[in-house]
Amino acid sequence: MNSIRIRAGATSDAPALTEFAARTFTDAFGADNRPEDLQAHLAASFNVARQTTELNDPNVATLLATMDQRLLAYAQVRRQSPPPCVTQEKPVELHRFYVDHRVHGQGVAQRLMAAVHAAAHAFHGRHLWLSVWERNPRAIAFYKREGFADVGRKDFYVGKDCQSDRILVDAVRPSRPDAASSRHP
Repeated sequence: MNSIRIRAGATSDAPALTEFAARTFTDAFGADNRPEDLQAHLAASFNVARQTTELNDPNVATLLATMDQRLLAYAQVRRQSPPPCVTQEKPVELHRFYVDHRVHGQGVAQRLMAAVHAAAHAFHGRHLWLSVWERNPRAIAFYKREGFADVGRKDFYVGKDCQSDRILVDAVRPSRPDAASSRHP
């Protein structure tokens, strides 16, 4: 997949990103959540107005992985106060990281993760932290292969359902020239 392009999201990407984010969240978690909770979460988290706000927020870097104008994956890195278990210096949050299941195992996630580190570095972060559902072994295994270590837990709500997320932390890696093909904040 040499023609993958990682770029910063633009306001004009909000409709496509909304659809993609809702679809990939549903693919990942739909079978394990009550439909009413899933729909409440999707309505609150993945709508054009919210995506537009996030795309325009100087404290959020939205990264899109595309090939031939088709969205394959996205990530959001943001300046956000971490939970108490994150005690590392200058933490920046990896808020969202989703890859279309049709391209799993093709190197898209690794390319996007390199761009995530570059975005965290641009935010002057020294560490990345993220939360991942404790019942998502595939994602946990990926993050651990990428160097993240488990440091604690926090609650995460899908609708009214309180779930337990693991908190993982990794040191921000130096940027590589090929990490992303666009500027970051």
